[in-house]
Amino acid sequence: MQKLLYIFLFLILSFELSAQVSKPKYANEFLAIGVGARAFALGGATVASVEGASAGYWNPAKLTSLETDYSLDLMRAEYFAGIAAYDYAGFATSIDEDSKMGFSLIRFGVDDIPDTRYLYDANGALNYDNIRFFSAADYAFQFSYARNLKFLDGLSFGANAKIIHRTVGEFAKAWGFGFDLGAAYKWKNLDVALVARDVTGTFTTWYHNISLIEDIYTQTNNEIPENTTEMAVPRLVLGTAYTQPLPYKFSIMAEVNFDATFDGERNTYISEDKFSIDPRAGIEIGYDNMAFLRFGGNNLQKIKNFNGTERWNGQANIGVGFKYKVLQIDYAFTDLGNSSESLYSHVFTMIFNWNAKK
Repeated sequence: MQKLLYIFLFLILSFELSAQVSKPKYANEFLAIGVGARAFALGGATVASVEGASAGYWNPAKLTSLETDYSLDLMRAEYFAGIAAYDYAGFATSIDEDSKMGFSLIRFGVDDIPDTRYLYDANGALNYDNIRFFSAADYAFQFSYARNLKFLDGLSFGANAKIIHRTVGEFAKAWGFGFDLGAAYKWKNLDVALVARDVTGTFTTWYHNISLIEDIYTQTNNEIPENTTEMAVPRLVLGTAYTQPLPYKFSIMAEVNFDATFDGERNTYISEDKFSIDPRAGIEIGYDNMAFLRFGGNNLQKIKNFNGTERWNGQANIGVGFKYKVLQIDYAFTDLGNSSESLYSHVFTMIFNWNAKK
């Protein structure tokens, strides 16, 4: 264990000494979008009530709520009328009665981007056949582990180790790594959760292929990019959920989350010099643990009008879910762009839960 700690510290020091480290406010922002139609319908308020494989993303400690041997989540969504694609796959399984593990893959990318550097041939003639295409994509590979803690019934702990790979064709690539920690406590119908994302700071180092862009950047008087390292600073998410059974096999669950960042002011409901807090809330009405209706609110921002006045604006979400035997299908009508001015999207998630013993 001590040797691993030395290696970890050496890697961090190597990043800081070999490249310029910056802390952009929205580093690796694709990892803050979220996964799963259920979570989107609830406005992202899900760290305390999440179940199944998607818990590896939202709160690894909640993997302990897995009730089947295996769980598989598949999601695809689109941005900007199909220009960008957002894909997620998550898998979770039981190690033993108290331990669970999971794997997640996230991809956010724009494909078929035209490269017009060779649009004109050697004779100066316009030749559209010379147009090449490339992709700009962000990937995250994540391993999750969770365990019930014996000294307090209902308390669980989880952790994520994630590797980030970002690519812009052959022009630039980036690799990064980071860690998340999560805790969850269940007492009767009440769930409380705390998640520390990017708890050590998530480092991502960019490498640029200067030979491919130097001539064009020089001709257009643009600054040639340098290899740099970005660090996503830690954030904390506190969530609490309460489930109340109702007559005739109905139930209702309400959850509230507070997402706290520590990189200065953001356009959130609570914004201070040192920190900002973004509240989220969601309600799920269920019938016989088979059919679900969901509502959520988030992204509460202050918008400036053309006349100089300001107003508060928020994002509303709605969704449904259906579960039958091993299959669960969730749907959400939500604003994936997380901006009140962009168009809403339809998001579907297919979830397979099965028990290998059967």
